[in-house]
Formats: sequence, structure tokens, C-alpha cells
Amino acid sequence: MSFASWEFAAFFVAVLVGLRVMPNRESRQLLLLMANVVFYGSGTPWHLLVLGVPSIVDYACAIRIAGTSDGPTRRRWLVLSLACNLGLLGYFKYADFFVDTIAGFVGVSTAPLSLVLPVGISFFTFKTMSYTIDVYRGEIPACRSLWRYAMFVSYFPELVAGPIVRASVFLPQMDRELEPRWRRMASGLQIALLGLAKKLLIADRLASFVDAVFDHPAAFSQGTVIAAVIAYSLQIYCDFSGYSDIAIGVSRVIGFDLPENFNMPYAATSITEFWRRWHMTLSGWLRDYLYIPLGGNRRGKLRMYVNLAITMLLGGLWHGANWTFVAWGLLHGVGLAAHKLWREWRIPTPAAVGSLRLTTRVLSWAATYSFVCVGWIFFRAPDFATAAVVLQKVTGLSPGGASWLYLPLFLTLPVVILAHAIGARLQRGSVSLRAVGWNPALRRRLQLPAAAFRVDRRATTGNYLTLRRPGFVSAAVLTALLLALLLFTPLHRSPFIYFQF
Repeated sequence: MSFASWEFAAFFVAVLVGLRVMPNRESRQLLLLMANVVFYGSGTPWHLLVLGVPSIVDYACAIRIAGTSDGPTRRRWLVLSLACNLGLLGYFKYADFFVDTIAGFVGVSTAPLSLVLPVGISFFTFKTMSYTIDVYRGEIPACRSLWRYAMFVSYFPELVAGPIVRASVFLPQMDRELEPRWRRMASGLQIALLGLAKKLLIADRLASFVDAVFDHPAAFSQGTVIAAVIAYSLQIYCDFSGYSDIAIGVSRVIGFDLPENFNMPYAATSITEFWRRWHMTLSGWLRDYLYIPLGGNRRGKLRMYVNLAITMLLGGLWHGANWTFVAWGLLHGVGLAAHKLWREWRIPTPAAVGSLRLTTRVLSWAATYSFVCVGWIFFRAPDFATAAVVLQKVTGLSPGGASWLYLPLFLTLPVVILAHAIGARLQRGSVSLRAVGWNPALRRRLQLPAAAFRVDRRATTGNYLTLRRPGFVSAAVLTALLLALLLFTPLHRSPFIYFQF
């Protein structure tokens, strides 16, 4: 069931009505658990077993881990939990990949298993693994309530494409009443509409251009292929961050606060900063459960660089069973290591970082964005041959081809740039339109009072510019957004990109 569908809209309204009429918190939680089952089972019902079996194993293993202080026994239960999760993930997602790779090395042909990948298996596997690891480390207590744990694992807004929510964030919120309130509904629905606009008005609009060029890159000119790479950088950002915004907004309406997943990643001036802003819940997961256990930066600089490369390589493989994803992850791992090495050599102190000149910052941003776009070529291309053709076109080594001036891309760029400029000002503590660059006289002429807007801050969900209260401005802005969604949504809607992971 896709967020960008009338089917989901009807489902969500039914859930809200049910939450409103249920008499107490326990009945609302049980209703949500039933909604989770309906949401995930609406696609392929038997995939509920893939979700349920490891969840029950993890639930039992965590209780066993918390119930003993014997180190070897605790480790055995942890290994059982991890083996169950990684075994299912490996079978469904990587069986064909590894069989084909081994067959290619030995020179034999094999028939593909043609397994149907359960939607969101990478996300809920990481979520349940983090739970048992945290219990093993003693960072959280084991959840003794099976249905509360089942709620954590199967919570439908973030089940299939994140954010990757940890038990330490979600389970304490189970004590809330979970009864929809007007204030949370007002802000939550605005955030969800923002995500829907990103998906339908930008990502899906750019998808047709990106798909056409990447399907036949040799047929297009250098400028067109460069434009397609830029368009894909916007498409994947608006598609994935749009899903996260919808999940965060829907959850806020229900009563849960989910962690922020994106923080203007294309404003980053280094690859390290990019990964602090892009898919932040995955970045944090890889740091806490892979990079640090490998040794982090505690075993010398050379080992740190190797750990970074290994972490990002495995992060690339997590995204998909294809060597292009491995190359993408390794490229980012090398980039992170190179940036750390350069920073230690060129800018040794934090004070020096703050004194960078504007020109240096602009050049750093351009280099970072270009590096990220090169990585997106491997991420988007179905194979290395296609990636090689795209790179040849981008660098001018393969001239010629048809030119295609795709107007929606050039209409989208100013909107994205303006949104990033506003977001940058908001992060400096701005709370009104005056502080996000509006001229006071112009604001008066447009009759847009600053009091109509506010920065909606939550400890877990980040910053959003939302309408403060019902009124003329609120009605006008929301009406314009709804009309844009109805009038300009492409007839062909693409599935969310991260559903394949």
C-alpha cells in the first residue's frame, strides 16, 4: 500500500476514526497493531511470516539475554537473534546475487531463484537487530510485552522505508494516549503534505526524464546526460525524504514522534557532512552497530580508514544485491577516508574550520555535490556498462547525441534552492518570515504576516516551517498545495525508490 494512493488515504482516515472512538490507550494500541498487519499484509500476505518469525525470535532472545548475567550464554542468544535476521535477509535479498557471482567465477550457468523480495526487509531487519544488540549491551531493558514489541516492529508509517527507529526511541512513546489531537494533526498533516508534494510534484515528474536517459545514455548529448544526473540527485532526494516526511507527519498525527532522516544533505560542504545529513537514521545505525564495533578510530588512523571503507561498502551492499551498489558504497567510504585525511593535514583545528572563506565554502560545496552525483551514477545505473557510458558522456569522452531540454528540471531547481536557503536560515534560530529573507515592505504588500508561520521543532523530528493557526493565509497556502497536487501530479506514478531495498 503506497502512501501516494487514495487507498492509503482511506486506510489512514479509518485508523484515525478508530483511534478517536476507542475508549482507552490499550484498545488504541491494539487497533494500531491490527492496522500494521493490514497495511503490510495488503501486498503479499505471506510476507507477514517473514516479518513475524524473526520478531518472535528476537523477542524471546532479548528476554533470555536480559535474564542472565553469564557472558557466553548472553552471546549465544545474541548470535541466534542475529543469525535469524541476517539469514532471512541474506536468503531473500542476496541468494541470487551470491549464486550468480560464484557461478560467474567458476564459469557455469545457473537458473535464478527468482525470489520475491519482501518490502522493507532491510529496514525492519536493522530495526530488530538494533533492539537485541541494545539489550545485550545493557542500554535498554528487554520488552516483556509481546504485543508492545510487535507494535514496535510492525509500526506501519516507517515499516517499509524508514526512518530506522530504535526501540529506545519508540517503546517509551507507547505510554502516550495515542489519541489524535488538533495541534498535532495540524502540524503532522502539513508535514505529510510536504512529503507528498516532494514525491508527486518533483520526484515523479523527474522520473520519466531520468529513466529515458539512463535507459539509453549513448543516444543523448553531454549536457542532457549531465542534466539527467542532476535530475536523479533531486529525484532520489525528494522521493526518499518525501517518504520520510509522510511517515513523520502521519506518526505525529497518531501520537508518535519519529527521528529526523534528512537535513538538507545537498547543502553539505564535505562528504562527511553529507552523511550527517543524508539518511541519518541509517548513518547512525552503521556508526553505532558496525563502524564502532569494528574499532572506529580507536586503533590508529590506518585502521580508521579501513573501518570507514568497510562500513560504507557494507552500507552500499545493504542497498541492493548488485555490484554497482558495492561500488557506490566503496566510493563513499574512500571519500570519507580521504576527507578525514585531508582535514587532518589541511585544517587541523575546529577554529580553522569556522574561519573558512566564502569562496572556499562554495568550492567545497561544488566538489561535494559533484562527488555525490558521480556516486549516484553507480547507484542508478543497472550495471557497470551503463555507468561507464554515463561517465563518458559526462566527461565529454563520448561526444554527440540528441539534446533534450527538460523544462520541469529547470523549474524545480529554483524551488529546491530556495527551500534550502530558507532551511539554512531556520537552523540559525529564525522563527519568522522576516528572518528567512523576506523584505518587511514586501511582506506587508503581500499581506503575509510572520505570525502565520512558525518553526515546528521537536527533539526527534527536526525543523519544519508550518502554518501556525487556521486562517486566511493557512487556507490559501494549503488550498494552493492541494490544487497543485491534483492538477500537476503525473499520470504515471513511480513506486518509492527505497521500496526495492
